[in-house]
Amino acid sequence: MGRRPVATNPGWIDTHRGYMVDDMEHVDTTAAAPPAQGTGQPAGPAGAHGYHEHKAAYHARLRRIEGQVRGLQRMVDEDVYCIDILTQVSAVTKALQGVAVGLVEDHLGHCVRDAVAAGGETAEEKVAEASAAIARLLRT
Repeated sequence: MGRRPVATNPGWIDTHRGYMVDDMEHVDTTAAAPPAQGTGQPAGPAGAHGYHEHKAAYHARLRRIEGQVRGLQRMVDEDVYCIDILTQVSAVTKALQGVAVGLVEDHLGHCVRDAVAAGGETAEEKVAEASAAIARLLRT
């Protein structure tokens, strides 16, 4: 995996997954999985969704994005030049896309993989569900 410095976020970023390397060092992969929550979809066989292993990194990344959005609000409040605001909107969009790609990878590598291994109707449903999610991401 390659690393490169990120101008908008000091530190090093893992270019494959889009996570700050420091964030990944704090992920506890030995912790027991919490009960599934969210959309009502059952968790994987181990009781956790595919992103569970990287949950701390997702939280950290989303907090940074939240801060960027608050910065956008301040820019509008302060009547900053339109192009400067649009540049920051682009950065936030790119950051959200990075989170989405990571979630798709985790879903395919965990939830879909396990469903395909088990076979049956569930496998077909998971593949169709993943395909629809990818199509939605491509439309944005």
